Amino acid sequence: MSGGLVGVIPAYNEVATVRDVAERALAQLPEVIVVDDGSTDGTADMLAGLPVTLVRNPRNLGKAASLWRGISLALAEGARAVVTLDADGQHRPEDIPRLLAAHRRDPAALVVGARLHGGADIPTERYYANRFANFWIAWAAGQRMQDTQSGFRVYPVPLLLALPPRVRRAASFVFESEVLIEAGRRGTRLEWVPIPAIYEPRGRPSHFRPIVDVALITRMVAWKLLSHGLDLRGLFRSLRGA
Repeated sequence: MSGGLVGVIPAYNEVATVRDVAERALAQLPEVIVVDDGSTDGTADMLAGLPVTLVRNPRNLGKAASLWRGISLALAEGARAVVTLDADGQHRPEDIPRLLAAHRRDPAALVVGARLHGGADIPTERYYANRFANFWIAWAAGQRMQDTQSGFRVYPVPLLLALPPRVRRAASFVFESEVLIEAGRRGTRLEWVPIPAIYEPRGRPSHFRPIVDVALITRMVAWKLLSHGLDLRGLFRSLRGA
């Protein structure tokens, strides 16, 4: 595998954008895996002729399950780092080199593309839901957070291999939040790379549910904090930016 870098793109009903995102990702990475999460709109058909690895879930299993399926395949093929991005056009594949530059500076870090510096470009309910989640996830992780809901990331393989099976089975958007907490608690540094907030006009409405998914994330974080006696040292570290 050239360079040991693999892209993973989970896709659910992304017929309008998936081909463009996959083509542009292929221009930046030697291998791209697309996981079609039981789409019913012909998403998989849009990838015909592209040199991607296409994996199809028999039914809609959710973003977390699709991410982990693609990541597992990348790990089985010997990846040394996994780049994840969404299929809805919200992330620019042309920014992958910027995230990889941060990865090369610290190969052990979890690199995340951060959008919240461009708050005016983000739908209001999503912006405040993200800011709310940032505080609690930062507390549980013991590190400051800039954009906990961004799926544009470079995962170091040692971190992925260290994740407990329970985290790998996390529901929906909870997985991406819980990985940040697990990384922080394991001493993995989080590296934040500013990226633009893009909401593709051709794309479908977001699958993120500000009330339901934030509630699920909050429940997970509450359990993490309660199981560690509220971890007030983690709160102090997150507030001072350690």
